[in-house]
Amino acid sequence: LKHAARLAPAPCRWNSGLPMNIGVLFVPQQEAWVVERMGKFHRILEPGLNFLIPLLDRIRYVQSLKEIVINVPEQSAVTLDNVTLQIDGVLYLRVMDPYKASYGVEDPEYAVTQLAQTTMRSELGKLSLDRVFRERESLNASIVDAINQASDCWGIRCLRYEIKDIHVPPRVKESMQMQVEAERRKRATVLESEGTRESAINVAEGQKQAQILASEAEKAEQINKAAGEANAMLVKARAKAEAIQLLAAALAQQHGNAAASLSVAEQYVNAFSKIAKDSNTVLLPANTGDVTNMVAQALGIYTTLTKPQAVKTQDEMPPAHEDSHSPATEMLKAEQSSSS
Repeated sequence: LKHAARLAPAPCRWNSGLPMNIGVLFVPQQEAWVVERMGKFHRILEPGLNFLIPLLDRIRYVQSLKEIVINVPEQSAVTLDNVTLQIDGVLYLRVMDPYKASYGVEDPEYAVTQLAQTTMRSELGKLSLDRVFRERESLNASIVDAINQASDCWGIRCLRYEIKDIHVPPRVKESMQMQVEAERRKRATVLESEGTRESAINVAEGQKQAQILASEAEKAEQINKAAGEANAMLVKARAKAEAIQLLAAALAQQHGNAAASLSVAEQYVNAFSKIAKDSNTVLLPANTGDVTNMVAQALGIYTTLTKPQAVKTQDEMPPAHEDSHSPATEMLKAEQSSSS
């Protein structure tokens, strides 16, 4: 049955057989009637009104000038990587020369169909399976060029060829599906890794900016703190300088040295009362309980401080009568009386 199907001729294009010659004929538009006179080609009738001689002239072929669509039967083809495919297609033809189409080949449509099948098998043998799906347009163009080179002498021109369907073996189809799934998983993994990398870069960049901002803030804080401490030191220094100036002015007044000496002696005596508050370990002199001795020591310190001041005062100032009733003298007498 397969052999008979392959050898069977293609369907005839004529719808109602050849027209009879009755002398006056009307040729339809887009048709060409080939007329033979006494068995020899005479002429081609144009569309419209035509006159023929009965019995001598005979209409031998009727060619349609419209575009013809032919289904190319399914065929087997082996690709470059030894994969067997089942492919069928659609062929679009047009008769360009009715004379060549009538006398150049016995059955032009069948010839073009067989040529399309053989060309398809030869072109598929040059491509791998993956390229067959990617290069269908170039494959169709190659088939059209090959058909036109062979069918030029037949008066037929192939306008285009389209692959209608490609059937892949089940195992190959499963392998292709697994390959597609693996490729998609690969893309997903790559995209996920790129996302992780971008996230890590963004986090690191954020930490870097945060550290830079924190260091700049700390730097500004230290600068402000140092400026504040410097200003405080300047203020303290100015206050201390003013205090020293005021103290020097007070000491320059009358009886200022005696008052300063008495203040130093009082601070020396009060220092013993603060020793126990600062630490548990207290170092005291041996005669701490002797208040008289402590006061005498304070007065000795006072006397030591007043001697240089008195000598300097005597050197700078003219001698004068000592005032026996000065406040310093009275204070010393009061201290001596209290100690006695």
